[in-house]
Amino acid sequence: MLVSLLISTYNWKEALSLCLYSAFAQTVKPYEILIADDGSRDDTRQLIDKMREKTDIPIVHIWHEDKGFRLSAIRNRSIEKAKGDYIIQIDGDIILDRNFISDHLELAEKGYFVCGSRVLLGKMYTARLLRGVERYPATLKQDLRFMLNGFRSRILRHYLADRYAKHSMLSIRGCNMAFWKGDLLRVNGYNEALEMWGQEDVEISYRLIHAGVQKKQLKMGGVQFHLYHKFASRENLEYHEKVLQKVIDEKAIWCENGILKRNS
Repeated sequence: MLVSLLISTYNWKEALSLCLYSAFAQTVKPYEILIADDGSRDDTRQLIDKMREKTDIPIVHIWHEDKGFRLSAIRNRSIEKAKGDYIIQIDGDIILDRNFISDHLELAEKGYFVCGSRVLLGKMYTARLLRGVERYPATLKQDLRFMLNGFRSRILRHYLADRYAKHSMLSIRGCNMAFWKGDLLRVNGYNEALEMWGQEDVEISYRLIHAGVQKKQLKMGGVQFHLYHKFASRENLEYHEKVLQKVIDEKAIWCENGILKRNS
């Protein structure tokens, strides 16, 4: 199984640098790293060029012009280019535990996609990491609300995988997901009509479920630490929620405005 690690980014090269170093340090290396760049300045490209010199993992930089928040579109372009048959998706403001990929692969199974959790870091702690004062996030120093997401247990990881997943779709986080590439192509990828922030990860999850792909939840593993930043604009959220509700009501599988444009 070839694993493509898909990292989305936009104009935060300092965070992306920490993210990439944590990817390089994995106990199980990805076959390739795809950087889905939603229109960053040239300094991000320069950073990626420098980071290529520090690893033997191929790094593919997929960029499109900055025309506002178009995360779904750049993820679709990256999914198309992926050489791996299994795609693990994160954001560029994430620091990965060294066992992140190996934990994900424990749950990888045909007919399933996987959703993980995150540890949200505070503003001051994030600043210390970016300045190099802290070398790696310490779970026990984090907010109690998220601390449990920083622990690993193989027994509990497998016990909770199906049981926890059945409780709610609210636990979906686009910054920690894994899919078979064939399943993403089957539902035509992300819905590019969902511009701005919100629900694009939940919407594609429902379409996968309607297509017969079941959900697993990765708890007690797949640990990642999310650097602090201000919230993105929610101005299109109401429209996104209407699109999501239509997908749920109609049990939709395919989105017209996805990887393949039927009208193009």
